[in-house]
Amino acid sequence: MELKTEDFYIWYDEASNTTHFQGKLRLNNTEEYEPINRLLEKASSDKPLVIWNLKQLEFLNSSGINVLYKFVLTARKNNLQMRVLGSEGMNWQKKSLPNMKKFLPTIELIIE
Repeated sequence: MELKTEDFYIWYDEASNTTHFQGKLRLNNTEEYEPINRLLEKASSDKPLVIWNLKQLEFLNSSGINVLYKFVLTARKNNLQMRVLGSEGMNWQKKSLPNMKKFLPTIELIIE
């Protein structure tokens, strides 16, 4: 499973059970993020642990952040465990990723 444009590349690696995000996500609204949401849902189906690697995601606008937060809320409802890998070098990640703990206190955030 993958989504690829000039600006971003998102793919699911089944061997590592990890969804990778790369590039800049600047879509206009949550409707434009729907294909990404579907990819995340497919990648998490029948999996006890959801892993996102955001280390190479340089930018994510507020609509995209909301999509990720909503997914985290769904993970809590469905008793999924989550691990999110981020980068200290990405300011938006240092600011936004820790807020995921408000929605899913058990989420494992690894920002390095």
